[in-house]
Amino acid sequence: MSLVELIARADERGLAVSGLACLDRCVPLLGGDDEILRPLWAALAGPADAETWADRLARVRGALAGPREPGEDEAARLVRTMLAAAPAEPTAAGLRVWADACSLAALRVHRLLDPAGENAPGPRTPLPDDADVPPLDPVDAAADASPLVAAELRRQCAVLELLAGHGTGGLRRAHEVTTEGRRVLRAVVSRRARGRV
Repeated sequence: MSLVELIARADERGLAVSGLACLDRCVPLLGGDDEILRPLWAALAGPADAETWADRLARVRGALAGPREPGEDEAARLVRTMLAAAPAEPTAAGLRVWADACSLAALRVHRLLDPAGENAPGPRTPLPDDADVPPLDPVDAAADASPLVAAELRRQCAVLELLAGHGTGGLRRAHEVTTEGRRVLRAVVSRRARGRV
């Protein structure tokens, strides 16, 4: 199935994991460490508990709520918006909007960070508070994808397939897939920082 189909068929847990995994892979852009989102992953491992999710989400937002740096680029702005858009009440409708938006935002972040195409014009990715921006079509995102973007597409599909096929049992492997992607992006961010020195 395509990524769009996988998101459309995902249940509440799958949608929450999909959005969280996209955010987790991109968190190096906000200076977050590798464990910063673990409390949210843990919340999804147990029975559905809206209060636990909301409490842990608030703590994560507080930990990553540092001031925007002068000249902060679009990639970091997208990640901040992904975090801000996470629904405090994890309903199916809210999670579906968030998962879909995070999927597109993460693809856009990887396109922006690609060494060969970081300055390519391309459309921006809309999130719930960015409604005036034209959307990025998922098919367009996949077309002529660079290795960095193509790998992100594969990871997004893998996470959704693991949750669809194994439910909570697929959560650990989904986290491993996400950790791998975060390490790749952290390395890209580190190379960019060295290049600007």
